[in-house]
Amino acid sequence: MGIADDAVEVRAQGWRTLAALHGLIETDLERALQSGHRLSVVEFTVLDALSRQDGWHMRMQQLARAAALSASATTRLVNRLEDRGLLTRILCAEDRRGIYTELTAAGRELLAAARPTHDEVLESALDRAEGTPELGPLVRALHELPAAAAAAR
Repeated sequence: MGIADDAVEVRAQGWRTLAALHGLIETDLERALQSGHRLSVVEFTVLDALSRQDGWHMRMQQLARAAALSASATTRLVNRLEDRGLLTRILCAEDRRGIYTELTAAGRELLAAARPTHDEVLESALDRAEGTPELGPLVRALHELPAAAAAAR
């Protein structure tokens, strides 16, 4: 195995570690959000992304990127959330083809109720993962990211 092969293996191992951590966290979040708030992780992600717009709305394409979904999956998800009264769609005044999505009052309320659950489960899952030899270094790196980002500014 040459140096290039070693580098590929290191990246592949890093990716497997990241995927393992993501899976662990997502499983815990899915269980807690579904049982406590009737929300999936991706539904929470969409409501959260919309809430961070400071009163503005998002185009469907932006929402798809924020939730890491295809355009068709985003449309289906938005339909479900709209049927539940958690968000609404608005036609763009300048471009009738453009559709924006924004939270309703009910969506903001559900998100506010679900956020503490999300944050507690995330913290708990990260604490548990940090004690795992394979995942610990990645979790510690995640904890250092905010300080590194602030220092880069």
